[in-house]
Amino acid sequence: MAVKVRIPTPLRSLTEGQAEVAADGKTVQEMIENLENRYAGIRERICDENGRLRRFVNLYLNDEDIRFLSDLDTELHDGDTLSIVPAIAGG
Repeated sequence: MAVKVRIPTPLRSLTEGQAEVAADGKTVQEMIENLENRYAGIRERICDENGRLRRFVNLYLNDEDIRFLSDLDTELHDGDTLSIVPAIAGG
């Protein structure tokens, strides 16, 4: 299944400057593996050493936070859009 993945500026060096890429996978986890196969190093920026989503990274599937769906097991469908959004802190 082809999913459109929106890449934030800090990760674009890994995707050859592309702001949007296509990826395949039945779940978010499979899609991350597909991205890693094509853009080495992107998985470690999204997931921690235990394979869980990093605290400061949010993934939105069609505008819904995957943490409120099935997290990395969230199913993907053809034409979905997944946005990688780094958390912003300030004060």
